[in-house]
Amino acid sequence: MSEVVRMPLVAQYCTFTLDGLFFGVHVHEVQEVLRHQPMTPVPLAPDAVRGLINLRGQIVTAIDLRLRLGRSPGPASALPLNVVVRSQGEAVSLLVDEIGDVVDAGGLDLLPAPANLPVAIRELLQGVVALPDSILLVLDADRAVELTDPPLGGTP
Repeated sequence: MSEVVRMPLVAQYCTFTLDGLFFGVHVHEVQEVLRHQPMTPVPLAPDAVRGLINLRGQIVTAIDLRLRLGRSPGPASALPLNVVVRSQGEAVSLLVDEIGDVVDAGGLDLLPAPANLPVAIRELLQGVVALPDSILLVLDADRAVELTDPPLGGTP
């Protein structure tokens, strides 16, 4: 059974858009947001890993959130922006199309993700928040950065 979660009085989200969808991540999970950064490719990494970025001496994995969510790659001419999140003690960059504002959703309900969303998106959401002028898809940062590698060498 679907359950409505009452939001705490202070519920702020760092927002961004990706392939026309409006997402948010809890501000306490966001380390910083950055414009496009040069990346070093990682051979044999999962497709969603676009590369590594040097963030003031800290090496950070950059995950293409479009690919992670089963969306088409962005236009080659568009440079993705970085939402650097903290997940399990590590900094990870989520590559997004545009950075939005911080939205205060205090007092609004966190609703279950609608069944008509693609499974690849639904699985990475905590839920949705109905804002006065849009629907905010609340991304679970920990799940978004989990990548499972296929076993090397195929089946035995």
